[in-house]
Amino acid sequence: MGSWNDFNDAQSNTNLIPKGTLAKVRLTIRPGGFDDASQGWTGGYATRGSTGAVYLNGEFTVTEGQYARRKIFTLIGLHSPKGPDWANMGRSLVRGMLNSARGISDKDMSPEAQAARRINGFADLDGIEFVARIDIGTDASGDDKNEIRGAITPDHREYAQVMGAAPVAAAPSGAPDFASAAHQTAYEAQAPAPQGRPSWAD
Repeated sequence: MGSWNDFNDAQSNTNLIPKGTLAKVRLTIRPGGFDDASQGWTGGYATRGSTGAVYLNGEFTVTEGQYARRKIFTLIGLHSPKGPDWANMGRSLVRGMLNSARGISDKDMSPEAQAARRINGFADLDGIEFVARIDIGTDASGDDKNEIRGAITPDHREYAQVMGAAPVAAAPSGAPDFASAAHQTAYEAQAPAPQGRPSWAD
């Protein structure tokens, strides 16, 4: 049988970016029109689902490299009627995104770093670029799909290369791999001292 009669040896067309891939991505929030000013959810960015869950509908576009222009769709949890876990995961992801986009070590608690982790509203996240670790999850049908669950900060040895930023101080040998802002350790990163006040801290 020829190759056009027997397809057992054809490659599976999963079209997935491999798990663990690091890529620079840009977040676009697809507006859901749900606001709750008491929570700081304004501008129509949040979406409220039929179960009562509230989230940001994130479209992450890979900006460069092998997978440039590929899109990954991930929900960023804001509230779940089932409990705080989903919102806590969403807050951890956003913290990691801000650290990554603004070049801040997760363990940096200086006033400048704390200012960098604050936003005026979800509009500040719309268009943000950071280094993501791409994961694989499942969709509502149980099929595999790419997801973004964590951001890479300057503590990671490949951050500067992927982000295209100036080289940062190398982490000591054996330093943990900050794969997800939700799974940080007590590692104290030796980040270089900031040079002047960054523009986003004003």
